[in-house]
Amino acid sequence: MAKLERMELITRKIFRGRMKGERRSSRKGQSVEFADFRNYVPGDDLRFIDWNLFARLDRLYLKLFLEEEDLHLSMLIDDTPSMRFGSPTKLWAASQLAASLGYIGLCRGDRVSISSFHAASPHVYRGRSSTNRLLGSLMEINEVSQDRRSDHPATAKQGGLSPHNGMASAIKSFCSRNTGKGIVVIISDLMDKDGYESGLKMLLAKELDIFLIHLLSPEELSPTLTGDLKLVDCEDGDIREVSISATMLSRYKKTLSEFIETAKAFCRRRGITYVPASSDTPIDTLIEQYLRVRGLVR
Repeated sequence: MAKLERMELITRKIFRGRMKGERRSSRKGQSVEFADFRNYVPGDDLRFIDWNLFARLDRLYLKLFLEEEDLHLSMLIDDTPSMRFGSPTKLWAASQLAASLGYIGLCRGDRVSISSFHAASPHVYRGRSSTNRLLGSLMEINEVSQDRRSDHPATAKQGGLSPHNGMASAIKSFCSRNTGKGIVVIISDLMDKDGYESGLKMLLAKELDIFLIHLLSPEELSPTLTGDLKLVDCEDGDIREVSISATMLSRYKKTLSEFIETAKAFCRRRGITYVPASSDTPIDTLIEQYLRVRGLVR
């Protein structure tokens, strides 16, 4: 936490914050830190005229200051059944990452919102005193995901519950609720049979600074399965009987590599920052190396 307190969230875009914060903005405004001069034009606030400069040059100049404003960080966490896979689970790793980024924002006076693919509405926090409530929301996402009966197709049919939300529907709901500007971080394994493209395209229309953290488990990146197996898709209950051989594993790794490269290329063409990560990567390494290099924190 001491390391996180020394960091701050940064963005490649300039947004107008709703409240004063501790983050130094690229915009010029009012604060105690001087930035520059500019020529006075009719209508400017006379309080910011530099009268000493006027006495020497007989010209009116306005003093500009660096404006400190809040930044809005929105985090959308994939809590579908596939995120409960791995050791540690991808959902747990995603929650740790969201907690760390959220804490950085809270320490800097930024507004932080947390929502999941299943959440009806986001939880919004501001100020370091909100840390425990933010952590509580993330724990709740894990607990609800673990207990959600509707995630299993057979159970959903028996209990009359609705199936899980995919990325497209979750992002559509997010866009309808979120009217502000800022940074949005999506943490997902992108394992959605309906695809991730349509959802990400919706976000592009919102003119947000988008970061996609593609989180996979070690078991998915380097599987060690062997023999004749019956594989069950935890998302929709689809069943496949397969014989795992060296050739099969080689084909799997090639397909996975193509899947990752396709996602990376999709994001690069649209100005989305793509960050591949494994769920067993230490959180401090992920933040200090992966996300610092890609321009989310400094």
